Amino acid sequence: MEANRWKVAAPHWDYWAVTTCKNDRPGIDGGIGKGPNDYPHGTRIQIEVDSIDEAIAKAVESGAMVVREKMEFDEFYLAYLVDPVGLGFGLIENKNR
Repeated sequence: MEANRWKVAAPHWDYWAVTTCKNDRPGIDGGIGKGPNDYPHGTRIQIEVDSIDEAIAKAVESGAMVVREKMEFDEFYLAYLVDPVGLGFGLIENKNR
């Protein structure tokens, strides 16, 4: 059995990208980072979507509230929302897909 190790990238904007598996196998990749001071602390789930604009529109139609508008970074777009019961989550769209 092969033991996989997490790989943590160098920090960029107080965010460390984390890779959990080799590229040829599925894994749950993500990152560790500091959130903005005005955003709730704790675990933040970020969901990768094909189109962040469409996902934001669908979420708002379903009762979510945008708390941080779509932001553009070098390799991705990111937005933060709160669902109708108050749970915060992020939406992320990679530019390289």
